[in-house]
Amino acid sequence: MPNKHRILVIYGTRPEAIKVAPVIRALHSAADFSPIAVSTGQHKEMLESVNKLFDIEPDYDLSAFEKGQSLNKLSAKIFKRLTPILADTCPDAVLVQGDTTTVAIAALAAFNMQIPVIHLEAGLRSGDMFSPFPEEANRKITTQVSSLNLAPTEVSRNNLLREGVNPDTIAVVGNTVIDALLHVLKKPAAFADERLQRIYDSKAPVLLLTCHRRENWGEPMEHVGEAVHRLATHLKDWQIVFPAHANPTVRQTIGPHLEGDSNVLICEPLNYSEFSHMEERSHLILSDSGGVQEEAPALGKPVLVLRDNTERPEAVQSGTVRLVGTNADNIVSEALALIENPEKYQEMAHAKNPFGDGHSAALALMAIRKLLKKPQPEVEEGPTTVELQKN
Repeated sequence: MPNKHRILVIYGTRPEAIKVAPVIRALHSAADFSPIAVSTGQHKEMLESVNKLFDIEPDYDLSAFEKGQSLNKLSAKIFKRLTPILADTCPDAVLVQGDTTTVAIAALAAFNMQIPVIHLEAGLRSGDMFSPFPEEANRKITTQVSSLNLAPTEVSRNNLLREGVNPDTIAVVGNTVIDALLHVLKKPAAFADERLQRIYDSKAPVLLLTCHRRENWGEPMEHVGEAVHRLATHLKDWQIVFPAHANPTVRQTIGPHLEGDSNVLICEPLNYSEFSHMEERSHLILSDSGGVQEEAPALGKPVLVLRDNTERPEAVQSGTVRLVGTNADNIVSEALALIENPEKYQEMAHAKNPFGDGHSAALALMAIRKLLKKPQPEVEEGPTTVELQKN
């Protein structure tokens, strides 16, 4: 039995859980690794559904989330509760994913204990420290203390190189969200809400809306609600599906604009399997979500991004994603331009997916072995090489 290296993987939100799940599964399957899964419990109910979907059982739960708490209070809890776990488990490395407060604080905690940090989805940059907030700062903090930067694309790698990151610490592996997406879409669609199942089974075109980012709270979100109401009025034969984020700010801001529209369904947040199948079923997506910008190109679904900038410019460059901001007139005109022009719609729908082919977790493990100076096992299929980038 080979000596197993312990990799502690920490996550707190549903998007983090979705993206680390393929890596945790790959670590479990590998003879030379022993994963330690730690949840901060930020999106508790949502995390439980993702854990169940991917057959993952967290080894530790920090229970750090408290309704209405400040970012500083959350940070203090994660520091305090993670530190003894790191001391007890003595991991060979700590893997964090993305850009939440969990990521930055866990990375700092590991660094302070001289434990190598592996950053999955490294190198994303919007260029604006306050948009998204606090995610842009979290990314940059995490980069500074990471021993291995698992970049999803060459664009992300180049961002890191421009900041002076050692090229020997960067590996381009694609995005594990594609691994997760392809995994769940192998199973048939099944919705707990019968209304969603009817929409999924119908022949009506579907517009899917998601909006939750902190920088869109207030007036920008009001404008989004107004725009979608106008689209609902114009597109009478369409079904508009809005899984309202659990945050009451989102529901109270957008909801009143749409309550009188008979072709709009405001529903509870969907689990990942439900949401993935609804993405696949949709004709057009309006969203401020980073994950949607990554998933939609793999599904051939045009996305109008309700933001003024994005840390995923390759999605825009590929052609499946377009930045439209939160101006109501602009959202409506861009949406109708696509809907009413089949040629323009097909051009977006058939653009190339820049985020990988579903083998990102396997490539990530190969890069981790290089970091830990472990030999690569022989494999019969799938990706067989990954190079840490050099000048």
